[in-house]
Amino acid sequence: MPYSNISASLSDADRDKILAYLTDAWKLLPFLVNLTNDEKKNLPKMGDKSVAFVEKSLDYSESTPKLVPPFLDVTELRKDVDLVKQLNPIYNLLSQLFDALDGTYTVLGSEAMVASLSFYHTARDASKKNVPGSKAIYDDLKKRFPGRTPGKAVPPTPPPAK
Repeated sequence: MPYSNISASLSDADRDKILAYLTDAWKLLPFLVNLTNDEKKNLPKMGDKSVAFVEKSLDYSESTPKLVPPFLDVTELRKDVDLVKQLNPIYNLLSQLFDALDGTYTVLGSEAMVASLSFYHTARDASKKNVPGSKAIYDDLKKRFPGRTPGKAVPPTPPPAK
């Protein structure tokens, strides 16, 4: 993997400062909308390849108003295109930040889980050897262990008769 174990900390003051900055940024973008995945799927997308198409359509609609359909508001189209251009560097930076935050969060969770599993297995082994105090720890952790729950296995459902 392209990382080594993460050994870092974040002060409460720095965390609070970051949260305040993000909250302030959110307040500067009151027009943001949330979409479900289904809503996103059903919308036409403007990507890198279609930017030129959109920009040329805008230019032509401004220079050739006789071809503009009556339901198309060219002023709103201009505002949309301008806002996309303004949001693009913010979007790119936040995407990179989110990817790095997501990766770091995943790695930290993995490191914590691996260490906790190691402790859990040691407590289990110690409990089997009657090391004083280990049984209570093992029994408590066992309730929270995300693995299979001990008990009767559920038999698979047989296929329907033909």
